[in-house]
Amino acid sequence: MSSESSTAAGSGSAEAAPSEKPVMVVAIDESEHSYYALRWTLQHFFTNAQHVPPHFSLVLVHAKPSAASAIGFGGPGGAEILTFVESDLKKIAARVVEKAKQICIAGSVNDVVVEVVDGDARVVLCDTVEKHQASMLVLGSHGYGTIKRAVLGSVSDYCAHHAHCTVMIVKKPKTQN
Repeated sequence: MSSESSTAAGSGSAEAAPSEKPVMVVAIDESEHSYYALRWTLQHFFTNAQHVPPHFSLVLVHAKPSAASAIGFGGPGGAEILTFVESDLKKIAARVVEKAKQICIAGSVNDVVVEVVDGDARVVLCDTVEKHQASMLVLGSHGYGTIKRAVLGSVSDYCAHHAHCTVMIVKKPKTQN
């Protein structure tokens, strides 16, 4: 498993360092549910009119699937396909990180650690919680139905049962027509 880290601005670091503030990890992916969860979290935990520093240190993490898991199986020409898929996955990760950074900047949150980690999202998120000794993990809810969730598996359900911290699942309200 490999990881890349960066900070939007400020003094965030990628290593789990002793800090007086508890750490909040927010999972990010290319879904609008993920971005909604990030905006909601910033609004409720990191942005205030009294200019009081936030109670948490913020870590954003994007789990980048492996190219092999993204295509599912190998076959003739598989090696060439893997190269293209890996390139696309890196571009997606870069877009996810850039959009998340822009959301943070728009919310006047500049002290944030951003990580891209290769691997299954369930394992990556639980490992990130451990690495940073996080006290809270925030995930967006994709709102899958029972059957789709049973077939695909639920990252939030897995994390709720396996992460060693409080897990908050932020559900985007249904729009009114």
